[in-house]
Amino acid sequence: MRTFFGLTNQYIQNVYEQFFYMKYYSNWSLVELYNLPVGLRKWYFDKLLEQKEKEVEAEKEAHRR
Repeated sequence: MRTFFGLTNQYIQNVYEQFFYMKYYSNWSLVELYNLPVGLRKWYFDKLLEQKEKEVEAEKEAHRR
């Protein structure tokens, strides 16, 4: 467990999950992800989530027809 001056385990877990999804779906390298400013990484991750949600919705719509 991290201390007062460190990042929490939950925060680190979230960062690693972002890294995994960005690497898996967008082919970012770990070096690129580690060097990406936090705000920019969050923006890219949010856009990735939006895109995946749109794709899932489009697939559901296609199956309804």
